[in-house]
Amino acid sequence: MEVEAIGAEEAKREALTAKARKPGRPRKDANHRESILNKAEVAFAEGGYAGISIRDIAERAGVNQGLIRYYFDTKQQLFDEVYRRRGGLLSGHRHVLLDRLLESGEPLSVQSIIRAYLQPQWDLKYSGEAGAAFVRLQARLHAEPEEHALRLRREVYDASVRRYVDALADILPNIPKRTIGLRMAFLVGTYLFMLNDLGRIEDLTEGKIQQLSKDEMLAHMVNFLTAGIQAPSP
Repeated sequence: MEVEAIGAEEAKREALTAKARKPGRPRKDANHRESILNKAEVAFAEGGYAGISIRDIAERAGVNQGLIRYYFDTKQQLFDEVYRRRGGLLSGHRHVLLDRLLESGEPLSVQSIIRAYLQPQWDLKYSGEAGAAFVRLQARLHAEPEEHALRLRREVYDASVRRYVDALADILPNIPKRTIGLRMAFLVGTYLFMLNDLGRIEDLTEGKIQQLSKDEMLAHMVNFLTAGIQAPSP
């Protein structure tokens, strides 16, 4: 009798739970949501915000459009969540690497700061399809002048970028902080251009360099940008 009572109680709870759920509401929210974000990330990287529809993403994810709208009210909200998700991890990694430099007790150098800033971006680019897609998505968003895109970039990156500007200003007292900020903008443009394979390396080296490995590219980039950041002010 006791077993039967327990079984009846469990059945009752399951019935109440099923009744509470709206029709079509998935049981494993996190799994569905993450899958949609993954497919949307690649889609937006390929076609940009304007070039990709909710239908496109639904087809890639193997779900209906209503399920996407269940998790994300609008395409804009979906795009923003895609960008915040990996952009937040990237920015957080930069905070961690700068903290390690500051806590190491070793003298800071421009080169070590620049490497710490770039390393997460390099790791992301070569982490697989999703990481490479996000790098392309970054380049697309940075090319967008719209106010919403600007606000999104500020939300995701500004806190970490400001810390790096401050760290550079501390060890480069002869260069105005505003100039360092300007040069950080140059730095961002340079690494996004090169990470998206737009640098025409083979053409400009007359075929002597066809491609660079991940580590070689990063080493060259760090040296180049270090010289630029600490160049005398005009």
